[in-house]
Amino acid sequence: MKLDNVIAERKHKKIYRDGDLVAKVFDESFPKSDVLNEALNQARVDGKWAIISEYIEGKTLKELMDENPDKLDEYMDLFVDVQLEILSKKCPLLKRIKDKMQDKISQADLDATTRYELHTRLASMKTHSKVCHGDFNPSNVIITPDGTPYVLDWSHATQGNGAADAARTYLLFMLNGQEELAEKYLRLYCTKSDTARQYINNWMPIVAASQSVKGNPEERELLLRWASVFDYQ
Repeated sequence: MKLDNVIAERKHKKIYRDGDLVAKVFDESFPKSDVLNEALNQARVDGKWAIISEYIEGKTLKELMDENPDKLDEYMDLFVDVQLEILSKKCPLLKRIKDKMQDKISQADLDATTRYELHTRLASMKTHSKVCHGDFNPSNVIITPDGTPYVLDWSHATQGNGAADAARTYLLFMLNGQEELAEKYLRLYCTKSDTARQYINNWMPIVAASQSVKGNPEERELLLRWASVFDYQ
């Protein structure tokens, strides 16, 4: 959507028109809670929800990896660099990943002893405030024709420890049956971020348990097996 045709302007906001679409854009000083409340009220009245974003021309990294296997190392290098760029940011308004995982572990289909061990392990992990995408995989990264990367799907974003985000990405590759790619990714991530593999391994059962709550039956069974391995190697 083009934002070059201003049809109205108010304090803290401008209204743009692009054909049949209208966008109300608020400045940084306007309370985000008020923006979300207005959107919620309108959705309740209209009875439907919508998210409008700028269309990004290009291909996903997954498509590029599939089409150009000879460039896999190059694409994986870019993939990890983009993730580390995200993790270098802070966003204090995001939910904390530890709080989200505490809730998810409590809901997991695991026995009380296992849940207790996972809660204890999570509490012992270092608390960071990095932006964690939460679903970082090659399908969520679009590369434009000029090589610029754009990241999609921020519905699972939290703030917290980057190692947890890396563990989630590793598990996504594994769930997709891409064990070799998962190992390639994690080796590169550990090298570029100067993170010990053992440290990310410590997050694996926690992340697996957290993700098992919403996984499909086949994924849930595999995730729960990972969640039960406390000395993950």
